[in-house]
Order: sequence, then C-alpha cells, then structure tokens
Amino acid sequence: MTNARYDAVLRRATQRALEYLGRLDSSAVGATATLHELRERLAKPIPVNSADPVDVIDQLVKDVEGGLHDSAGGRFFGWVIGGAVPAAVAADWLTSTWDQNSGMFAVAPAASVVEEVCGAWLIELLNLPRSSSFALVTGCQMAHVTCLAAARSAVLARHNWDVEKQGLFGAPEIRVVTADLRHGTIERALRVLGMGSDCIVDIPVNEHGLSQESLATALSETRDSPTIVLLQAGDLNTGAFDPFEAVIPVARKYDAWVHVDGAFGLWAAASPQHRHLVAGIEKADSWATDGHKWLNVPYDCGYAFVADRDAHYRAFGHKASYLSHSDEARDPVDWNPEYSRRGRGFATYAAIASLGRSGIERIVSDCCAHASAIVAGAEDIPNAEVLSRPIINQGLIRFLDPRASATPSDHDRRTEDVTRRIVSSGEAFFSCTTWQGMRCMRVSVSGWQTNATDVLRTIAAIRAAEFESRNDLT
Repeated sequence: MTNARYDAVLRRATQRALEYLGRLDSSAVGATATLHELRERLAKPIPVNSADPVDVIDQLVKDVEGGLHDSAGGRFFGWVIGGAVPAAVAADWLTSTWDQNSGMFAVAPAASVVEEVCGAWLIELLNLPRSSSFALVTGCQMAHVTCLAAARSAVLARHNWDVEKQGLFGAPEIRVVTADLRHGTIERALRVLGMGSDCIVDIPVNEHGLSQESLATALSETRDSPTIVLLQAGDLNTGAFDPFEAVIPVARKYDAWVHVDGAFGLWAAASPQHRHLVAGIEKADSWATDGHKWLNVPYDCGYAFVADRDAHYRAFGHKASYLSHSDEARDPVDWNPEYSRRGRGFATYAAIASLGRSGIERIVSDCCAHASAIVAGAEDIPNAEVLSRPIINQGLIRFLDPRASATPSDHDRRTEDVTRRIVSSGEAFFSCTTWQGMRCMRVSVSGWQTNATDVLRTIAAIRAAEFESRNDLT
C-alpha cells in the first residue's frame, strides 16, 4: 500500500517532466511570466486540508508556467549555466527517492562509497595529485569555503596558531593575494570564514593574467604574514587563465598557499584540445570547481580538492559518541561543511559513467567551438563590436550606438537594449556584464545540448535584435 501512494504522483511527475523537455526546442528560452504574475499564482494561504499529490503537482506545473528559464536547452547562454545530461537527471530523481543522509558511511553506505569513487574519478579527469582529498558540496561557493578553510588552517599552523582550537581572535592576520578581477564568491567565502574582505591584496592584471613580477612584489610586502594566493582558471568574463607554471613557483618561494578558482575553467584539463591552458595547475594546494556547469549534472553540485589532506581534515573532521564512525570507510562529514546532506554523488557518478572520458571531452570542446562560432557570427552584424573572443567558452560582444553624437553611456544602453530584445524574442538567452568599464553581452556556452542549428538560430536572433534596435534609434 505504501508504494501505491507514490505510483500515480511519480508517473505524473515523469509525464510533466517529459512534456517540458519536449518543448525546449520550440518554447521561449527566457521566462515570460512577470514577478507579479508568479506571486499572484504561488503566494496562496497555507492550505487547511490535505490534497491529492497528483493535483498538487498539476497545480505547481500550472503556477510556474512561464516562470522557468529553459536553461536545460541548447540556446541558453546566460551566466555560466549548463543543462543536465539524461543519466544525471535520472540519478538525481533516484537520489530523492532513496532519500539518503549521506554524511556518514554508517548512515548511507552506498552514498559514501559512490562519493569516494567520484572523488577518485574527478581527480583523474582533472589531472590533480592522486593523493588529494576532496569534498562534494553545493557549488563552487562552498568549494571555496572548504578549500580556504583548509588553507586558513595550514597557513596559521605555519605561524604556530591552531585556528581550530584558538579561533581567529588574536591570530596572525592572513593576507589573500589575488587578481583584481575575481568572482564575488571569493569575498563571500572569506567573510564566512571570518577573514573579511579587507584581507585581500589586489593585483592589477593584463590579458595574460597574473604576472610573476606583480605577484612577487605583492608577496614581498606580505612575507611576514600567513598568505594565500588565489589564481583563476577561467576568468568569469573572458575565460582567461593565469600562467600557473610561471606564478605558482613564485608563491612557493614565499611559502604561500595557492588556491585555484576553476568554477568552469578547471574542466579544460579534461579536454586534450584545451589542456595546455591549465599546465602546471596541479602544483597548487587546492582547487574548486562546479559539477553543474561543464559536467552538466543538476543543481546543486560543486567539488573541492585539497592537496594537504591533514589540513583539510583538521578544518572539518568531527567525532561524537552518538555517531557511528567507520575505521575503514570514508565519512563525508569529515571533509565538508555540511552535516546532514543530500547524496549528490549519485548524479555525478551517473554523469561520468554515462559520458565516459570521451563524452566529457566532447562537451568541453563542443561548447568552446560553439562559443567561438557565435562570436564570429556576430562580427558580421552592423554595430556589433567583439571585445573578447573565446579562449574557451566565454566571449564578450558590445553593440554600438551608430549616431554621431553617441557617448559611452549610449553604447552601454544600446548593448542592454539589444540583449533585452534577444531575450524577449524567445530565440536565445544572454546576460550582460561590465568589463573594463563597458557594458557587454556575455556569450557563455556550457550546455551539452547546444548544436550547430542552435548557433545559427542564435546568430539570426542577434542580427534581428540589432536591426530592430537600430530602427528604433531613427
């Protein structure tokens, strides 16, 4: 009888899911419902009585209609958001069905071993030191928290301070040396860890990333402080990579911990065509990346890797008499910030098992090729200015105001206008960013479903939006 209670509602959920996926090629890529409409549909009083689960699912699907971006499809290029490969979606459904609290082997044996295998697979795919420890977390934000907690422990220990016992009050001041162009999740991680954004030492960078000279100068000024150097594998706007082979030895000279923000760019290591971009990255101390970007698993999934297993364990290891610790198995709770946690390893396992090494290589190389094709196609469109051609899967396009009296602000407004028109057309989705003081349309290709037809449709949508915007100027 218990199983029968699930039958109808899960079948209906499957039906609704397949209907949604079946419309991806023809429906508007961007959400069409307004904030007011969504609140009007969803913000209801708490129901007094129970309801049929099938009716609840049907009503939920109806209420969110038009409020979903079709980021699972092939023409969503906003931010850095990939889709989800079929096996990972199916495994994610089973993860909810199995409902395992995957913090410990004793509580969730299969989930713990799956994570153990995923960690080994990921370390091999990304060509990181095989002895590294790892954690599966909610995303790159928490991967930074995990890695930087280990870094905090290690650099303070070198100054005879046990942060796990003594805390930060009275501790030597940590400095974080990094490029002035970085993702906001870094500052948030430093705030969560009690180090604060004032600990950051910014270094201006050029198109080649952090230089040996500028890093050495900054480190010479912080040589008496516990120091963490933050490097980038894939700048959020241009996809640029720091020269790891050149700068990591500089950091080593000053006894600094090296952490790599590789939210999407770390996956270049999985592609023979792009692997040269991460040459020397394995010499760092920690690395953070996302699974829900280029591995194309469902949200939420990020990965943290730490070369110094002892520092990683010191930061999170936990024992209690009421917990059933294992002497042989790996307990995930000892390696990540979460206690009770979803068994997110199942989706990662299914994605890697279904794609194989060649499939992952293909996703990375195809996304990079499609990004280059979109940017190249935009170059032939009137008043479109390419500011950054893709190094990997990120490009920047600006739309100039053709009027003789146009100012930089006019170019910014026109870029926003053309981007808005593309999204409103429903043919493709882009988001904007500011780079070197200019508003740009950011081309970000991260989904496994994008194909050559999607690229052609997208270029046509950009051309049409630019034409409409230009006509409205006159």
